[in-house]
Amino acid sequence: MNTLTSIENRQGQLLTLAGKIAKDRVFQVMLLSIVLIGLIDSPQMQVSIVSTLESAWEMLPFFAIAIGIAAFAKATGSDALIAKAFSGHPVRATVLAALVGAFSPFCSCGVIPLIAAMLGAGVPLAPVMAFWIASPIMDPEMFVLTAAGIGFGFALAKTIAAMAMGSFAGLSILLIQRYGGLESPLRAEVTSCSANSCATSEPQRVLWKFWREPSRVGVFKTESASIGIFLGKWLTFAFFLESLMLAYLSPDWIAAYVGADNAFAIPLAAFVGAPSYLNGYAAIPLVSGLIEIGMTPGAAMAFVTAGAVSSIPAAIAVWALVKKRVFLLYLGLGLVGAMTSGWIYQLTGGVI
Repeated sequence: MNTLTSIENRQGQLLTLAGKIAKDRVFQVMLLSIVLIGLIDSPQMQVSIVSTLESAWEMLPFFAIAIGIAAFAKATGSDALIAKAFSGHPVRATVLAALVGAFSPFCSCGVIPLIAAMLGAGVPLAPVMAFWIASPIMDPEMFVLTAAGIGFGFALAKTIAAMAMGSFAGLSILLIQRYGGLESPLRAEVTSCSANSCATSEPQRVLWKFWREPSRVGVFKTESASIGIFLGKWLTFAFFLESLMLAYLSPDWIAAYVGADNAFAIPLAAFVGAPSYLNGYAAIPLVSGLIEIGMTPGAAMAFVTAGAVSSIPAAIAVWALVKKRVFLLYLGLGLVGAMTSGWIYQLTGGVI
């Protein structure tokens, strides 16, 4: 009898979840997009679906780790310790966050759940933004591959650019906050989602072995599900849009606009690279090929740094996560930092 009741409860939960998904606007828009592409370009619809699934699968380990960290921090009560670690001297905490971010193994999408967790834990926006901007640009594995595919000087310059862009973004946030504003950066639905996952709003003691308390196990499960579903649907939709961009945006078109050695090459590279960037690893042969056909070193640097920070999947996920003002700052600081990195790299002659 208990087994039958348990099965019925699970079936009811699945039906409820299916109903919520069917009513979700993101799901509805994605389904409509798939139908439209199927009517206009049926082969591309199949390619896009496969590409979306492959991208989601490749990102799954990083996504799962980040979700696990967020849920673990909430269930153990250690989220307060995370906030405390970044709540020291603002400038020092911001620069440190940029340095750590430059060597962390997170892509522009994989870093989103971790950012949500830090903001939800009360970490100040300035160090979070510094980590946010720096993290997707470089990591140890990417450094080795970039050095092999493009050149050691370019890889070293990109690493320095990651740290500098992160510091610039975080310090800019500090300056803005000094004159007021930017409180509560998370959207209301994200804040309430995180808040509802907690059994109580009172501070809890840190309990690393949280599985010993059923209430904390419940917090872990609820936090994992709420953040995973919320960000998972947006990232899936974003990967689908990215597949369309890769299908209809020709690299030859990109090279035609950023290959010429002129005053607008670097800004154009940043603005083109931001939405059209593939990922840190796939972009290496693309950038190497663009350099061979005429892209300037500075334009190449602007292209890879802008794209790493604000690719279409990342931008869509960020839009769903934070308030409009923070989103615009994220885009603006990323673009300004990328263009500045490109100009500086160009002035050095493309070498360190």
